[in-house]
Amino acid sequence: MCKTIYIADDEQNIRDVVKAFLESEGYRVTAFESGDKLLAAFRENPCDLVILDLVMPGSDGFTVCSELRRISTVPIIMLTARDSDIDYITGINLGSDDYFTKPFSALSLVMRVKAIFRRIEFERGNRRNSSQHILEFADIKINLNDRTVMLNGDLLELTPNEYSLLCYLFENKDRAVSRDELLNKVWGYNSDVETRAADDAVRRLRKKLAGSRTVIETVWGFGFRLKERGADE
Repeated sequence: MCKTIYIADDEQNIRDVVKAFLESEGYRVTAFESGDKLLAAFRENPCDLVILDLVMPGSDGFTVCSELRRISTVPIIMLTARDSDIDYITGINLGSDDYFTKPFSALSLVMRVKAIFRRIEFERGNRRNSSQHILEFADIKINLNDRTVMLNGDLLELTPNEYSLLCYLFENKDRAVSRDELLNKVWGYNSDVETRAADDAVRRLRKKLAGSRTVIETVWGFGFRLKERGADE
């Protein structure tokens, strides 16, 4: 099935270039000059992925991202002319899946979009072929069939990347997992892609797991592993 992508950017040349590149790869693309128009369209007809500029007339990208996250787990890539850690971290913390600073290569953006969709399809295929439908660790239970995560019986709201990351750590709970492996298996990125996606997703997950016995421990200079709080005390 053809994937549908919505773009919101107040610069027409960027909308046109990104739209053309994505359509050349077979995606169905609708471009909007504001985040408010994209949000209104999404509420009527949700898409498969959103590309969202940060600075636009009306609601800014942060606001639109936050609103989208209230109603959907759709993958979100943010675009911005700002190059600051504060903007990057704000966008990631609000639930965006990735971040591009202008000027950027349209081809690189397309490759990132393809990687996100590839990761989602790979994950779905693995879940369908797996005889295991429940993952458990400490006080968390993941149901792979309906993609729900329960913490002490309460539903834990996660973004798609947070969910995929947690599943991968659960599936590999007996060992440490490197950052490169996470980027490749969860995000679909090659090891030479410079991104803080894994570290930022872990940071968000840790906040959501603050009241849990499940801890994501940093293995310095390598990656991460699961640990049960109090298990070795």
